[in-house]
Amino acid sequence: MDSEYYDDIIIGGGKAGKTLAPALVADGRKTALVERSLTMIGGTCINVACIPTKTMVASAHVANTVRNSATYGVKTDALTVNLAAVIQRKRTVVQSMRDMNLHNLETALGHNLIIGTGQFVAPKTIEVTTVEGKTQHLTAERFFINTGTRPSIPSVSGLKETGFLTNESIMELEHLPEHLIVLGSGYIGLEFAQMFRRFGSRITVIGQSEQILSNQDSDIANAVQTLLERDGIKFLLKAKVLRVNRTGHATELQIQVADRTITLQGSHLLVAVGRAPNTEDLNLAAAGIATDERGFVVVNDRLETNVPNVWALGDINGGPQYTHVSLDDYRIVKANLIDGSSRSTRDRLVPSCLFIDPELAHVGLTEAEARQQGYAIRVARLDASAIPRAKTLGQTDGIMKAIVDTKTGRILGCSLLCHEAGEVISTVQIVMQAQMPYTVLSDGVLTHPTMTEGLNMLFLRL
Repeated sequence: MDSEYYDDIIIGGGKAGKTLAPALVADGRKTALVERSLTMIGGTCINVACIPTKTMVASAHVANTVRNSATYGVKTDALTVNLAAVIQRKRTVVQSMRDMNLHNLETALGHNLIIGTGQFVAPKTIEVTTVEGKTQHLTAERFFINTGTRPSIPSVSGLKETGFLTNESIMELEHLPEHLIVLGSGYIGLEFAQMFRRFGSRITVIGQSEQILSNQDSDIANAVQTLLERDGIKFLLKAKVLRVNRTGHATELQIQVADRTITLQGSHLLVAVGRAPNTEDLNLAAAGIATDERGFVVVNDRLETNVPNVWALGDINGGPQYTHVSLDDYRIVKANLIDGSSRSTRDRLVPSCLFIDPELAHVGLTEAEARQQGYAIRVARLDASAIPRAKTLGQTDGIMKAIVDTKTGRILGCSLLCHEAGEVISTVQIVMQAQMPYTVLSDGVLTHPTMTEGLNMLFLRL
C-alpha cells in the first residue's frame, strides 16, 4: 500500500492535539490530524465531559435556586424540571463549540484533517481506516498521541449483562431517574449525584474507600459529604459491589458493607469509578511505544515517550486528567519544538475544581501530604459563613483551608469549599507560583464585598 508522508501526525484532537495542529502548520510543517469521529472533534472535554456536564450543573443550580427562592423574598410557582429541555440545551452548547473547533481545524489543516481510526503498523507508519471505510498508510517524522480516555468499567458480576450508565450516556437521558445509584465517590460521581438530586431523583452513592474524595483531607471530604447529605443524598462507604442484577424495572445490587451483605434497588445505575486510556486500538507495540500497567503511555517530564520523535499529550500519558493540563502539555511541546525554549512538567502547579454547589477547589499539597513530606506547617481555617459576600448571596456553606510553610511563609496548598471557589483558587495559585509569602493575601487590599476577600480573612487566621 502506498504511503503519504507528513512531517507531523497527531492522533486525537483533544485540547492538546487541536491546539498543537495549527501551531505546527504555522511553523511550516506538513501536518495531519486523525480524529476517530466528527462527534468527538475538540475532544472529550467539549463533547462528553467538562462542557456538557457544567452546562447541566448550571441547570441544576437554577432548579435549586428556584426551589429555595422564598429565602430571598421571591415567590415562584411550583418547580418543574424538563430533563429533555435540559439535555437539548446541553446539546446546543456542545454543538456550537464542536462546530467552532471543526472550523478552526479545517481552516488550519484542510483535507489533512482525517476522520477515522489510526493504528501503528511500523515505527513511523500508521494505518488509518476512514469513516467511509477506506484504508491508507501515513508516515511521518514525528507523532503526537492525544487519544484521551474513556469510562473505566469495573469487573463486577452481572454488570455488563444488566446494563448501566456512564458519564456519557447519562447525559442523554430525557426522563428523570426515580432512584439513581452512583457507583463511585470521586469528582464525576459526586457532580452527577448532586445534579440529579436537584433535578428531583433519589440518589445513593456507593464508595469503596472510607471517605469520599479519597485524595482530600478528611475534614474537607467530610464537609462535602455533610453538604450533600443535607441535599438528601445517601452514602454507602467502605462498600464493595458483589453482583448486579436486573429485576423487572429495577437494578438490584448486592453490596458488602463491613461484615454484612445488603441489597439495594434503584431505577438506574451510574458507573463513575475513573477513566481508562484509549491505547488498546493504537497497536503501540508495532512502534515499540511503552505503556504502564494500566495502559497509559509512559512519558518523561518533556512528554517524550521511549521512542524518539513520539510524544504523548493529555489524559493518555497518565498525568492529571484535566483539560487545563492538556493545554499545558501543548505549551510544553510548542516551547520545546517550535519556540526554541525549554519547558517541562517539573514542579507544575495544577489546580482542580469539583463543580458541586458550593464548589470545591484545590491547589498544591493537602495537610496530610505536607506532613508526610516533613514540612513544619501552620494551618488556617475559615468558615465560609464569615465572608460578607457569602452572607449577601445566601451562600454561606463551606470552609476555606490553607497550608503554610512555617519556615518560609509560603503557601504549600489550599482547599476552598465555598461559592465561586473555582475562581478564587486562581488568586492563591498565582501567589504560590510567584513564591510570595502568604502575607500578600492576608495584607493585600482586596475588593469588598467579594468572595476573594475571604482570602484576607483566611490568612489573617495565621
